[in-house]
Amino acid sequence: MTMRKGTQIILEAIKAQGIKQVFGYPGGCVIPLFDEFLNYPEVQMVRVRHEQAAAHAADGYARASGKCSVVIVTSGPGATNTITGIATAAMDSIPMVILTGQVRTPIIGTDAFQETNVIGVTRPVTKHNYLVKSVHELPEILTEAFFIATTGRPGPVVVDIPVDVQTHMSEVEFPKGVEIPGYELPQPIEVERIEAAWEMIEASCRPVIYAGGGLNLCLGSEALVRFAETTGIPITTTLLGQGAIPRGHKLALGMLGMHGEYVANYAMTRADLVIVLGARFDDRVTGKVETFLAQAKIIHVDIDPSVINKIKDVDLGMVGDLKDALAQWTAKAKALDTKAWLSELAEVEAKHPLPNYDGLDTADGKLRPEFVIRQFSEITQGEALVVSDVGQHQMFIAQHFAFKHPRTHLTSGGLGTMGFSLPAAIGAAFSKPQWPVISFSGDGGFQMNIQELATVKAYNLPILIVIFNNANLGMVKQWQDLFWQSRYAGTIFEESPDFLKIAEGYGLPGVRIGKKEEVAPAIKKALEVKGPLVLEFMLESDTCVYPMIPAGKEFKDLIEGAAT
Repeated sequence: MTMRKGTQIILEAIKAQGIKQVFGYPGGCVIPLFDEFLNYPEVQMVRVRHEQAAAHAADGYARASGKCSVVIVTSGPGATNTITGIATAAMDSIPMVILTGQVRTPIIGTDAFQETNVIGVTRPVTKHNYLVKSVHELPEILTEAFFIATTGRPGPVVVDIPVDVQTHMSEVEFPKGVEIPGYELPQPIEVERIEAAWEMIEASCRPVIYAGGGLNLCLGSEALVRFAETTGIPITTTLLGQGAIPRGHKLALGMLGMHGEYVANYAMTRADLVIVLGARFDDRVTGKVETFLAQAKIIHVDIDPSVINKIKDVDLGMVGDLKDALAQWTAKAKALDTKAWLSELAEVEAKHPLPNYDGLDTADGKLRPEFVIRQFSEITQGEALVVSDVGQHQMFIAQHFAFKHPRTHLTSGGLGTMGFSLPAAIGAAFSKPQWPVISFSGDGGFQMNIQELATVKAYNLPILIVIFNNANLGMVKQWQDLFWQSRYAGTIFEESPDFLKIAEGYGLPGVRIGKKEEVAPAIKKALEVKGPLVLEFMLESDTCVYPMIPAGKEFKDLIEGAAT
């Protein structure tokens, strides 16, 4: 066996995963580890400008590629700065290993300089975490960390590594396999349950598939579409399920939930059977839980047994791989008599389209976000990685961008993290350099990680950075308009910065667009640029996202908005 330093063991473990880029920020307790990267040119250390951004960049890398990603930060504030990014990944089941530096082993627990109980702090927002107490533990712990992060329901794993462990030497032998007491992976779904589910499907008259982010995580889109086309069952998706079926497909109902399409939410009130695949009954989907799907039988398939019967009691739950279930169903499947059901849904969709205000002038002569997003969708033909931040534009993108492929809509779903888009787009650009990457942010969220313009410039990443500037926090303001008598507490930006001057300060070119006739030419020209570019769209300040089902309410309470 070969003698290796702790830092060498770490780099060898990363190399073994086929990882080409690692995202991080240096500090005292990871100096040895950063130094080791100089001896491993095949693994690139992408130095961001803030530790939260490192976590989001790794998140974007993993979402776009389907592979595990790695974050490296120092102890104390370096580690705690990643918490929001770790929680974002945990809520959306993103595989990530976060390596945090820690103070020297002998002084752990003494409140040493930049010491934090990283294990205690991160336990609620990780799938698992480790404190490495000896260099001899590193090979086994790192092997387990990557295994846990990527198997079952994926998620982030923290490995806290004292600085002295990084420099100590050990004989190295990485485990050939992984056996972790109490960690059991789902077994293949029993044939009897597959058959029972198919009998329920076959007996239904108005079935609907409710597809969640789990389908994109397991690359189950192709199997989903094949099953739906074989049977004739329509599909509605969650926010994170976008792209699982191409927008415009004859069986695609669009997104459901609070800001979902009218026809998708209508279908959930009329269905007699709902097949839930890789979704967890998030409150933004269910609204009033007691009445959601009260009239329907429910089949729920998920890799995580804890989500089944957690929010809604189901008629048949199955723990296992979604692709396996879909493949077994498709093998049995035949065309169902859904013609009348599909006709009913088509009629509802025709009567209740998404609101379209393109023909109207806005009060202040500025742009509406829906129009801009549809222009991006039409010009790119859906062939782009779209990274959205959180807020109104996130919902408008989910409604109006025609996603054609899985893993092309990257956004923070469960945690709803403002500041996600720009650093996540950095990770996506490294993950899939052949794809155009478009980062959408509101003027509020953009300022939360605005420093990452420096990272974009440093690596000359060809990211189209889109800022929607309406001089307010649009989604919060919408709630204040609808439910708080338009009392704007903290949501109006009286003095917004000049984003193009800021971009110029970071060495990036920028263009400001304020008129309809400027939108399409600006997008087309921007997509031809080989390097980074900032596009600022000046938006109407009083836009609302419709349809909307108020929180905790149900379909009958839906606010549709005026369609024109």
